Amino acid sequence: MENTIKLNQQNLAVIAKKVSCPTYNRSNIKTGIIHVGIGGFHRAHEAFYTDQLLHDESVTEWGICGIALLDFDAKIYNTLKEQDGLYTLIIKELDGKLTKRVIGSIVDYLYAPENPLKVIEKMASVDTKIITLTITEGGYNYNEATKAFDFTNPLIHHDLENPEAPKTIFGYLTAALKLRKERGLAGFTLQSCDNIQGNGHMAKNMLLSYVEKAAPELVTWIAKNVSFPNAMVDRITPATSPSDITNLLETSGIEDAWPVVCEPFKQWVIEDDFIAGRPAWEKVGAQFVEDVVPFEKMKLSLLNAGHSVLGILGDLIGYATIDESVHNPEIKKFLKNYMNIEVTPTLAGLEGVNLNAYKDSLLERFGNIYIKDQIDRICSESSAKFPIFILPTVNKQLENNGSVDFAAFVIAAWAIYSLGSNEKGQPLLIKDAMKTILNEKALAAKENPAAFLEIASIFGNLKDNEAFVKAYTSAYNNIVTNGIEKCVIAMNNSVLK
Repeated sequence: MENTIKLNQQNLAVIAKKVSCPTYNRSNIKTGIIHVGIGGFHRAHEAFYTDQLLHDESVTEWGICGIALLDFDAKIYNTLKEQDGLYTLIIKELDGKLTKRVIGSIVDYLYAPENPLKVIEKMASVDTKIITLTITEGGYNYNEATKAFDFTNPLIHHDLENPEAPKTIFGYLTAALKLRKERGLAGFTLQSCDNIQGNGHMAKNMLLSYVEKAAPELVTWIAKNVSFPNAMVDRITPATSPSDITNLLETSGIEDAWPVVCEPFKQWVIEDDFIAGRPAWEKVGAQFVEDVVPFEKMKLSLLNAGHSVLGILGDLIGYATIDESVHNPEIKKFLKNYMNIEVTPTLAGLEGVNLNAYKDSLLERFGNIYIKDQIDRICSESSAKFPIFILPTVNKQLENNGSVDFAAFVIAAWAIYSLGSNEKGQPLLIKDAMKTILNEKALAAKENPAAFLEIASIFGNLKDNEAFVKAYTSAYNNIVTNGIEKCVIAMNNSVLK
């Protein structure tokens, strides 16, 4: 295609004639922030906020160094390297308009498997004030059954035996903090941006669990020199598709190997607990609060759980995207019933929040026909998501003798989903670290539905709760006999009685 231009720093002045670009001098920006996990969400969220701050406030100490931690992160690292850290953010508005903007806040990038010591040194640098994380729910190495750090993980064994060449975030952080202590430097803030309630507490507890075994002399020092603020993050960011790349090229002439697409909505609520200073993100739309937990719980149990509900039910029917699922009127009604009957009674402490308006806005966001959020992405790693998004609601409702019928139905559908094919007999693309055990228990559930609940690392002791097992077994048998759609209609009708 003629008149195309590759996205990089050298071409930025020309690209700026086509779309919005950074106007600040990127060469003057120091990397006060390291971010581990430079995927689509980080680039649509924290990097976006930071880019806006660098633009509006002329600060120079809060650029981002992106760390590609895992072997399969090589592609994003190489893309950022070739594009000087630049990428195009494409916001898909509700009316179909595309708002395009080149983001420049990632000014450095490292590939950990290539040079672990360089990453450790970067984390130990005096310039590094904050390390932020999007390592997914499963990246925290938390065992739901034991409620503790999983020391059986082979990668953790590796890090304990090879502290100078770690493979997990815990090995890297421990090595870096050890250097900072030895060099008489201050600590830093470790801020999780993952979808976990109390994500700062989770990051702290899991790190200290590892440190107690790997470097026990650091425990007291970390308690005094590292802070772990909780945060709630929100922006629907589907996987970039080949058509997104092609469309950008055809409409703007920009050759970007990995743009990011997202919805217009964004939210970031953060506890103001930064031990080494922080950017003034509140000037560009972030909200700093004393206690973020009620906001987190609302988002995780409504938005994230809602995604899982739409994903599992929709995938079994044969839908490919979340908007297709929510535009099925009965599934939409099912989700509304789940949110109103089972989730809402578990929420409290949301001063200033119009909960009904928030739930309505979620349905509108899920239905954005231009986002095309792939159900495969939403359903990936469900074994890490269900214990965080759905099971806390189940446990709270059981504690209060409330309804669990809708949640039990979704979990029963997940058991059937884990067999590996939808109701049309088409294979499902299941991406899950626990795929094998999920499939084994799903096969056993064909004879005894409750067998699926025996995965203790996911469900804890839920298999021992008579009320839940009864609701789950009934839902399982009904789905097998009648299919998802008929059962969803029946459940919605039962609410009207």
